[in-house]
Amino acid sequence: QVQLVESGGGVVQAGGSLRLSCAASGRTFSTYAVGWFRQVPGKEREFVGAIIKSGSSTYYADSMKDRFTSSRDNARDAVYLQMDSLKPGDTAVYYCAADPVLRTLVVATSDKDSNPEVWGQGTLVTVSS
Repeated sequence: QVQLVESGGGVVQAGGSLRLSCAASGRTFSTYAVGWFRQVPGKEREFVGAIIKSGSSTYYADSMKDRFTSSRDNARDAVYLQMDSLKPGDTAVYYCAADPVLRTLVVATSDKDSNPEVWGQGTLVTVSS
């Protein structure tokens, strides 16, 4: 089974950028779609975006599609989330998750029966005003 570890979180000023990484272990990483989610303490987890197994297509939540970009490097077993024009409202713990089925990731926060197979531990992003 794939295991995921996020990194790259930190403190950034509003308007700045960060790139999160999601490193995977396991020889079958290229058979998984990967999603990004975020959660503010006390609030529900929010879908950010997802990238298909090959990396050739991505999907984003409407509120983030103009500022966030996901990419992947299957040779390095890694997925990235480039976040630009960050706002204080982007402050959250960011998670990556993986599942063989893309739809499972895309609807994970709206369909209680969709549970991605693997989750990372999260990385905190703080955007100061």
